[in-house]
Amino acid sequence: MSRRLLILGSTGSIGTQALDIVQRSDELELVGLSAERSWEQLIGQAREFGVDRIALADADAGARAAEAWTDGEVLVGAEGLVRLVLESGADLVLNGLVGSAGLGPTVAALGEGIDLALANKESLVVGGELVTQLAEATGAQLIPVDSEHSALHQLISGERPGAVDKLVLTASGGPFRGRTRAELEGVTVDEALKHPTWAMGGKITIDSATLMNKGLEIIEAHHLFGTPYDQIDVVVHPQSIVHSLVLLCDGAALAHLGYPDMRVPISYALHHPERVDVPLRPLDLAELGSLTFEPPDRDAFPCLRLAYEAGRAGGTAPCILNAANEVAVHAFLQGRLSFLGIPAVVEDTLARLDTQPVRAFESLYDADREARAVAAELISDGVTA
Repeated sequence: MSRRLLILGSTGSIGTQALDIVQRSDELELVGLSAERSWEQLIGQAREFGVDRIALADADAGARAAEAWTDGEVLVGAEGLVRLVLESGADLVLNGLVGSAGLGPTVAALGEGIDLALANKESLVVGGELVTQLAEATGAQLIPVDSEHSALHQLISGERPGAVDKLVLTASGGPFRGRTRAELEGVTVDEALKHPTWAMGGKITIDSATLMNKGLEIIEAHHLFGTPYDQIDVVVHPQSIVHSLVLLCDGAALAHLGYPDMRVPISYALHHPERVDVPLRPLDLAELGSLTFEPPDRDAFPCLRLAYEAGRAGGTAPCILNAANEVAVHAFLQGRLSFLGIPAVVEDTLARLDTQPVRAFESLYDADREARAVAAELISDGVTA
């Protein structure tokens, strides 16, 4: 049976690997593509896959694309992304957008009852309960694309409610694993962008270096699997072979293993509940020899603590955490903030803004806007640099 697929963020790391999966599949029919501003690459993809409707979040890029490409329709801006979701006739949307910009299309897809393969973790971090309630209300499936959450999804699916005692997310530890807080004082952007096991975009690579990525994944796991925060743990595993594990009530632990390759969780999400061949070499444990594990250093990497605290506080706190982090990471990448300034900006922003209950998506947009303004002010004042 053919599945009509829309890919949001098709020029990014997740999107290009998803296109590799589509190319090998007879079951997936591509009905739309979007990018933030890489319009030339997006048009190339549309031509290659015979897609006649694309969207660009950036207005200037959208205008250039509309001039250069007359074979189909170019939608523009946040509204254009939502229109692409609503009008493409997709059965499945892969949301590979970066940051809180992914929330609108997530809401649009689930609101229409369209199944969602979710690589945009911020949708769940920011939208949390509202997003999961929306999926339940419309019957849309929410399949995670993160390697850790994909692993948990596969491990949990066969277990009855109450059988799982703990979810354990693995973290590579990033490029600064083993460094003390003092040793992180003067790290550079180039050093932070050198991830030891995964090739990812700039924002997510910095989040991995600060461990905020893992913090966001904790909040995401809480919402995806309805698991309390005291039953979600993190272990540092530098080889990135064990993608996650679950501890069961009878003392057994189940783990999901494999060489790090995002095409595995992407393929799982796009073909679920079926499995299809992915051209990877099989895992060879003897060749690996050993796998190592250690606890995360919460003093050197305070983002982990901040994420737990924001998650437990609930309401708009995770939204504030995420918005402040996006602003701080952007400032770090531009050389306007130190590496340790990232968690400092996030912590100060959370301290300055009161957590409000979330009753509608509008309150999330307000909290996001306010948190960005506060974080930007902190950075420009040099309070936490």
